[in-house]
Amino acid sequence: MSKAGTVSLLIATTLLASCQRQSALEEEEPYFPLGFDTEAYLRTDGKVSSGETFTGLMNRCGMSASDAYRLAQLCDTVFDVRKLKAGNTYEAYYGGDSLSRGDLEYMVYNQDRIRSTIFKCRDSLSVWNYSKPVKLERKFSDITISSSLWNDMIASGASPALIMDLADIYQWSVNMFTLQPGDRFRVIYNQRVCEDEVISIDTVFFCVFNGGGKELPAVRFQTPDERGVMRTAYWGKGGESLKRMFLKAPLRYNRISSKFSYHRRHPVTGKVKAHTAVDYAAPTGTPVHSIGDGVVTLCGWDPSGGGNRIRIKHSQGYESCYMHLSKFAANVRAGSRVSQGQLIGYVGATGTATGPHLDFRIWHNKKPIDPLSLNSPASEPLDKKYLEDFEGIYNLYMSELDSLCQSNR
Repeated sequence: MSKAGTVSLLIATTLLASCQRQSALEEEEPYFPLGFDTEAYLRTDGKVSSGETFTGLMNRCGMSASDAYRLAQLCDTVFDVRKLKAGNTYEAYYGGDSLSRGDLEYMVYNQDRIRSTIFKCRDSLSVWNYSKPVKLERKFSDITISSSLWNDMIASGASPALIMDLADIYQWSVNMFTLQPGDRFRVIYNQRVCEDEVISIDTVFFCVFNGGGKELPAVRFQTPDERGVMRTAYWGKGGESLKRMFLKAPLRYNRISSKFSYHRRHPVTGKVKAHTAVDYAAPTGTPVHSIGDGVVTLCGWDPSGGGNRIRIKHSQGYESCYMHLSKFAANVRAGSRVSQGQLIGYVGATGTATGPHLDFRIWHNKKPIDPLSLNSPASEPLDKKYLEDFEGIYNLYMSELDSLCQSNR
């Protein structure tokens, strides 16, 4: 072999050995997501007690008050110890063995299902944050109502968290309290997943509701406002606005306990009389929102049995009323101007009531109307200059939806 060939061989052999040693080191180097070897310590799980402070928690877990105070000072911008939340979980890691627990070495406080704060409690005290990896998944769900939206959502394999997004999108056009067997939602969306658990619904791109002989598509579409800032809204076929003068319901998804009727036996008095309202059964404290823009005309106690009630005058001869409230929202009083969706009070059982619920009423030109049959005027449609782009996106989503439905059969 030539001298040059020998040198080249020596260099190649040296590089190979170096790479092998580096590879072996990398293989031997363990990866600890939390920043320490959790298997090397004894672990105790617990929850933050009501009213417990950071130093109180650390002291309860075995750390001295002086060290806990010094550790709290080190947190600085990493973690605000004043925001320790009762009920949140923690894991405490101790030295020692199964026969004798040693000193507190590490504390892991779980802020939520993704974020944790780790405290090194011995020797050189320190603190750092850790976030579990979260991935974004594009999903398609096809839900047909047979029993309830909640149960059928789970049966379809979708997260119940999707219900709130659908309720927001269709809050002007679909009453989630009155869904019937056979009604159907098809949805294309992204969800955030951590450790195979759905954390949240990220974005709903397109959905179609079929029910009551009608089809209501909703397309997520962005347009610039007068300042050029992009705003997002959902639009129907042909750029029809989904937003209307009134919301379909004044509170979040629960159930209807009594419908509009001119002949109902009162559950307390036993008398048969008109019940020109819809009763929404919901836990005490459930937020109640104004169904539309208007002015509060009454806010106080109803001596005829309605308990705490609010009455709002809207445009075009409409009025709405919300009764049996546990309390009113701050700054809501007679004469206040409220906007659609604004918080005005909370569900209760004040006045003549057998349990917590919202008695909700609507009048048009002084005549009571069934809130469940209310078909309020629509807002302005999408600006014509965006229609071509909108139609292109709408057609793409419809094609994708048809393809997904075919593949799922």
